[in-house]
Amino acid sequence: MSDVSARPRRDADRFLSIYLNDQLAMGIAWRELARRSSKANQGTETGVALAQVASAIAEDVETFQRVMRRLGFRRNPVKTALAAAAERVGRFKPNGRLTSYSPLSRFEELELLIMGIESKKQLWETLGRLAGLGSRLPDIDFTRLAERAREQRALLEPHRVRAGSEAFSA
Repeated sequence: MSDVSARPRRDADRFLSIYLNDQLAMGIAWRELARRSSKANQGTETGVALAQVASAIAEDVETFQRVMRRLGFRRNPVKTALAAAAERVGRFKPNGRLTSYSPLSRFEELELLIMGIESKKQLWETLGRLAGLGSRLPDIDFTRLAERAREQRALLEPHRVRAGSEAFSA
């Protein structure tokens, strides 16, 4: 009988492990994109903002990995390697210039980073409330992590708007 009652917890933990590995893979892709975009925009206000966000995303990925370790979930190396490879392959998509960085590249990178930050904000809220990790890991402030994602988005938004105007204005 106890085996039957333990099944929902095992299923929930299995689903949570899969979800966390999917989210970790995406976080690694966002981190790599932020680092690359920061370097491409070095010496500009946008580059400074991107460097701050890249550093914060790297910290968030470390926090996320710590959450997984504390829950006893293994990292899926295949998913994380595929995510990093996908980010690298994405560098080869056309940007309107044959060999150089373009205003479209800047805009699309900022747009993609903001999408990732929005999903990260939702992730922290999901983990804290829906997955019940706020009570399982009371020392991790999921509310603060979600707020930090909002701050990252706010930091990048004016740069995204400017980049869009530069890319699409005649």
